[in-house]
Amino acid sequence: MGKERSVEIKVFNQTYTVKTDAEEDHIQEVARYVNEKMEEVLKKTRSVSTLNVAILTALNIADDLLREKQKRVALVEEVEMKSKDLAEKIDMKIGGKESEKVTITG
Repeated sequence: MGKERSVEIKVFNQTYTVKTDAEEDHIQEVARYVNEKMEEVLKKTRSVSTLNVAILTALNIADDLLREKQKRVALVEEVEMKSKDLAEKIDMKIGGKESEKVTITG
């Protein structure tokens, strides 16, 4: 992230100027992604209304985002579970070796 600047983008044949502190390449990539999604919606629907296409695109992108968030939560939970299991196994191994060292024979 850097200093805020104005970046000109084109979405669905409309030019917009957005103020952002993100890199221009990133904003252009976002615009390309939105354009791709809008083209997908346009191909699947018979709607010629820009507003309808935009709303359906927003819904599709929101759906994608929520699905990715769910995947991320599941992945984090899996990593936490495996980390806890691994830590317990390490503790058991270390604990077993320490008890071997402490064993006094007489």
